[in-house]
Amino acid sequence: QVQLVESGGGLVQAGDSLRLTCAASGLKFSNYVMGWFRQAPGQEREFVAAITYDGQASYYADSAKGRFAISRDNLKNTMSLQMSSLKPEDMAVYYCAAQYGPRWPATRRSDYDYWGQGTQVTVSS
Repeated sequence: QVQLVESGGGLVQAGDSLRLTCAASGLKFSNYVMGWFRQAPGQEREFVAAITYDGQASYYADSAKGRFAISRDNLKNTMSLQMSSLKPEDMAVYYCAAQYGPRWPATRRSDYDYWGQGTQVTVSS
C-alpha cells in the first residue's frame, strides 16, 4: 500500500519557522515527483511547492517563494518543507502528494496520484 504521512505541523507565532516532513512508503520514492499543497478552511486546496525525482529542481507558488524551501531525501524516502517568516495567511492543513510521471512542473491536484492525510499549521499573530 502506498502511504504518505505528514508530520511537523503545529502552532507557531507569525515570523517563526516550521519544518514539515512527509514520509513515504509502498512506492519507489525516487520515481515520483513530490509536492506540497495546503488548504485553509473554506478554501480550495492550493499548490505550494514541488520537487523533481532527483531533487535537482523545485518550483514554488508565488506565496511560497523566498520563504519556503522544499527538499527530499531519496535514501530516507522523505520530503520536507522548511517554512520561514510564517504569516497568518499560511495557516492551513498541509498535504504531501506524489506524482508518477514526467510532468513538470506539477502544480495541479490532478497531476498527483497519492496524497497524505495532512498536518495542521496554525500561525498566530
